Amino acid sequence: MAEIIQKDGTWVFDGDALRLTPGHDKSVSLLRRTLGELVVPLGALAGVSFEQGRKNGRLRLRLRDGADPLTHATAGRLTEPHDPYQLVVEPDRYGVAEYVVDEVRNALLLDQVPSGPVDTYLLPGPAVPLSVSAGDGTASFDGEQVRLEWNWKTEDAKAAVGERVLPVADIEGVEWLPAAGLENGCLRFVVRGAPTTAPAKYDPNAVELWGFKKDPLMALVAAAVQARLPHPSGRSAARPPAGKPVLDGAAPAAGGDDHDVLLRRLRELGELHRDGVLTDDEFALAKQAVLKRL
Repeated sequence: MAEIIQKDGTWVFDGDALRLTPGHDKSVSLLRRTLGELVVPLGALAGVSFEQGRKNGRLRLRLRDGADPLTHATAGRLTEPHDPYQLVVEPDRYGVAEYVVDEVRNALLLDQVPSGPVDTYLLPGPAVPLSVSAGDGTASFDGEQVRLEWNWKTEDAKAAVGERVLPVADIEGVEWLPAAGLENGCLRFVVRGAPTTAPAKYDPNAVELWGFKKDPLMALVAAAVQARLPHPSGRSAARPPAGKPVLDGAAPAAGGDDHDVLLRRLRELGELHRDGVLTDDEFALAKQAVLKRL
């Protein structure tokens, strides 16, 4: 087992999963404290890294595309203080952080976990029921329907529509955008048959966000709804299943060592090496094994 305890939080790796617990320090964001502990299965990981800085270091996890509804709903827009897959590391624990990285990377290698996308969510998303008040309204979700209620700051034309109740079956998509500069953000639901061209200020299926403290919490509502929508992969038959890569040579093909298959395998190994899943020596050995079969 590998464990690192910091003011920012605690990460524990038991060989099968990483348990991420936010810290109690005042610097820990409201989103991370509200989200609570996360259990990330090894199969959901595409890579792990540790970066040293002048004052602090930072552990980072990279999840496989499609594994986490929160990551999908926010599309990389969560800034560092709110990202639950990062941990601030104090200088006297740099050695421990590097040990955690080594242990996770070794497990990824031994279990031959691929870094490519998956066709089902491997994390459950935020717990429900969930209710957040921010911007011009309150968004609540009980696992079956979204309820949007407006406050005194809501535009009159939008408030006149009244409270909105959106069953999950009628929701085709969800979008969370943080406020940036002079541009306001929003939590928007794409509802079957409803137009989506109106600004969030006037859209009765969207909450407008102005960049205040509770805005990131709307991302949790987005993720909880996303977890109950069809997976973005569409479970396409064209997408290969989330199996395990063969690190000592080319992936099996119906026609033997097909040239294109081996070239694709080289690219996959290069991605694993760039993501830090494979060390320089491991990459060199696996690459040599593939080249021998070209």
